[in-house]
Amino acid sequence: MARPKDRYTYRVTWSYEDEEFVGLCAEFPSLSWLASTHEAALKGIRKIVADIVSDMKSNKEPIPSNSYKTV
Repeated sequence: MARPKDRYTYRVTWSYEDEEFVGLCAEFPSLSWLASTHEAALKGIRKIVADIVSDMKSNKEPIPSNSYKTV
């Protein structure tokens, strides 16, 4: 389920190097989150993105928009 105002593109994949799942966000390519389960990786990347967006808003920085348009 999407959180309010959470319209970013997330992906979770397996990292053979780290032997954990890694959560990624297309609009914030420098961010990632490692976790032992798929669900924890998704939850972690969504939380860090929310924290970063909140920080960017408070500093009046431009915030990346979703790369996809809703229909």
